[in-house]
Amino acid sequence: MNLVIDIGNTQVKAAVFELDTVQEQIVFDEIHFLDEIPKIINKYKISHCILSSVKETKQEYIELLQEINFFIQLNSTTKVPFRNLYSTPNTLGIDRIALVVAAVSQFPQNNTLIIDAGTCITYDFVNSNDEYLGGAISPGIHIRYKSLHNYTSKLPELSKTEDYFLIGKSTSESIHSGVINGVINEINGVINQYQDDFRHLTVVLTGGDTKFLSKQLKNSIFANQNFLLLGLNKILTFNNQ
Repeated sequence: MNLVIDIGNTQVKAAVFELDTVQEQIVFDEIHFLDEIPKIINKYKISHCILSSVKETKQEYIELLQEINFFIQLNSTTKVPFRNLYSTPNTLGIDRIALVVAAVSQFPQNNTLIIDAGTCITYDFVNSNDEYLGGAISPGIHIRYKSLHNYTSKLPELSKTEDYFLIGKSTSESIHSGVINGVINEINGVINQYQDDFRHLTVVLTGGDTKFLSKQLKNSIFANQNFLLLGLNKILTFNNQ
């Protein structure tokens, strides 16, 4: 059994795979790492594990996972099934690497744009030669709401809602309009730009805001909230061949 773990900016996601099939998935706050992970290791008798973290990993996590028969921690030197043409490969986010691996595994030899809508919105593009060219990073929905409150003296801090309008008739409605319509138009605009430059483009939407955004985007997309976990499992298998 394979255990894949993703430590994100706000939460930890973990999934158990048997080959390419998810047996169980859990999400929890990082403070519960040393409680939750041993439970799942013992329950499934995990033999292989990969850890991805967007932040510095605590040593006690490493020591726990090193007890597993085959363990790797994803970094910029980990063997992956694509050619990385990013000009600064050592700075490419670990989460973005996993997303690209999921793309080349699920859509081989396709022009694929992966949009990860989470704390940040990241855009990653891999071409039909399985070459990663790069992408973009912009603020996510929550950051946009928070920044309007933090960098002004009177604007309230709000949370996303499906009840928003183009024309805001109050301050709160105007914030919702600006943030949500801004994100939707940004994503649609980026997709349209890539479609102009690359034929037969496959678009994948993933991340914490997948369900919220997928219903509102005009473009045809594949929505998969667990795309990163699939990529981690592919990396683990690729490095254990």
